[in-house]
Amino acid sequence: MTELIELQEEVGEDLAGMRLDQAAVKLFPGYSRARLQGWIGDGQLLLDGKPAKAKDKVQGGELLRLRLQEEAQVSFAPEDLPLDIVFEDKSLLVLNKPAGLVVHPGAGNYEGTLLNGLLAHCPALEKLPRAGIVHRLDKDTSGLMVVAKTLQAHQDLVEQLQARTVSRQYEAVVMGVVTAGGVVDAPLGRHPTQRQKRAVSSAADAREALTHYRVLTRFRAHSHVRLQLETGRTHQIRVHMAHLGFPLVGDPLYGGRLRLPKGALPALLAVLQGFRRQALHARSLGLVHPQSGEEMSWSSDLPADLQMLLAALAADASGRDV
Repeated sequence: MTELIELQEEVGEDLAGMRLDQAAVKLFPGYSRARLQGWIGDGQLLLDGKPAKAKDKVQGGELLRLRLQEEAQVSFAPEDLPLDIVFEDKSLLVLNKPAGLVVHPGAGNYEGTLLNGLLAHCPALEKLPRAGIVHRLDKDTSGLMVVAKTLQAHQDLVEQLQARTVSRQYEAVVMGVVTAGGVVDAPLGRHPTQRQKRAVSSAADAREALTHYRVLTRFRAHSHVRLQLETGRTHQIRVHMAHLGFPLVGDPLYGGRLRLPKGALPALLAVLQGFRRQALHARSLGLVHPQSGEEMSWSSDLPADLQMLLAALAADASGRDV
């Protein structure tokens, strides 16, 4: 269940010169700075009716407006779920999420989520916003995620994400032959008619979205690409690649009907017909450790289904069956 929250406060003269997130903590004391920073980044906390950055300075006299659909307070149960943890210390953990795992409970998914598993693995996460989860992967996207284990680490990682200093590289298999790499600079907003979708938009509330991409391998009718995010909008890679005319293989929301290349070998046809999730994997992750200040990075091998897809595409390109 969700409830609509609408709050507004005027910035007093005594707060003049403060960062927006610092002023918001003073005006909305019921919420942590980390949560307010997240809402600022999502455009849900507006400064004089317009989106702003957490680091922007307030002058006094502005109106802060917070409007969001927030989950009603529900006590989520810890569940002993298998977690593929690739790094963990007192401040954070990095894990390899499998495809098919929902990250955060929502309507119809209050059990069996990554959050439930994290609460069982580390009960202290119950005290943190979203159990320390600072960014998400779609249910059917696999790969690396970072989770904060302390409030200080949570705040630091949120700030790194907002400053775009977290390195996130993905690999995907798309339909069509991509001739060259490039950058997609196209704001994203809600789809005008389908609520579950996002779309490239010129609306006033559309949010900046930047995706870099380059070709790793070209096949007869598909491409294996590497992507790097500057921003982390919902469905960003999936929408941007579909916008270019190269939707992800297996993406039921943005890919349209299954396209089977003419003359493809039977093995490839079988793999394509059986590929039931978007062919997207969060391959590498890099950040500055919130406590030590050390630059750290991790990488994750492609899961078996993507390796099988690439092998079938390579065999088809060479004219041999697998």
